[in-house]
Amino acid sequence: MNNASETSVAVIGLGLMGRSLAGAFLAAGHPTTVWNRTPAKAEGLVAQGARLAPTVGDALRASAITILCVTDYPAVRELFGTNDVDGTTLLNLTSGDSAQARDTARWFEQRGARYLDGAIMAVPQTIGTPDAMILHSGPQADFDAHRETLRALGTVSYLGADHGLAALYDVAGLTMMWSVLNAWLQGTAMLRTAGIDAATFAPFAQMMAAGVATWLPGYAEQIDSGSYPAEVAALETDARSMAHLIEECEALGVNAQLPKLFKALADRSIAAGHGGEQYPVLIEEFAKPHSG
Repeated sequence: MNNASETSVAVIGLGLMGRSLAGAFLAAGHPTTVWNRTPAKAEGLVAQGARLAPTVGDALRASAITILCVTDYPAVRELFGTNDVDGTTLLNLTSGDSAQARDTARWFEQRGARYLDGAIMAVPQTIGTPDAMILHSGPQADFDAHRETLRALGTVSYLGADHGLAALYDVAGLTMMWSVLNAWLQGTAMLRTAGIDAATFAPFAQMMAAGVATWLPGYAEQIDSGSYPAEVAALETDARSMAHLIEECEALGVNAQLPKLFKALADRSIAAGHGGEQYPVLIEEFAKPHSG
């Protein structure tokens, strides 16, 4: 269709995120069909102009592309196990891991469906705005055919033909999120012992996180080249600072498990002969499976 807003869509699964997805399509002018196990969750969307499908199959037949946002990948297969998906296009935004994404892609493709897997890097309140990033992986032709329609959800990003990439990026992003939050909580716990509240520390912590983020492209070059010259500091210098952090936490009566983890990784890398190299050499430790 020449006018992307005329493209019909269906949204299956109307939890908080599913309702936000459907609402964004409606706001963009797309004819939108919805389905949920509990039909009452569709009432607000129907009031906005959505059509409530009586069955999953009916939702599939009513749309050019169907968006799935349910509990997990087993729930996806349960819903579609008896439905004819031949000739349909599906985008699965259900959370899961990369192996599940690849297996589900094969499962749908064997039944004649065109399948994209995706991940939502956003909270429901931001869906439909540029702040919501939606990751997509799978055949590029299928993504390109619906790119303009999917822009109704936020900022769209295509990662590649491997169906598992969106899920893999998702969990890689989560490790960034939890690492930043846990580091901030560690620092906050330390400063509270001196009567400094979280709100006072937050701007300083934000500045630190933003500053460290600027190092990533240069560190990425070292990782991709496999060469870690100590241009800023050697790992053995960082390890001494980690020891100071552990000592300070213990002196303050604050949990030191997180900095002890940092130090354990650094100590293993130093023992392997990398003490004179720069911090990104720790990628070699992160790439190993946990041995105990």
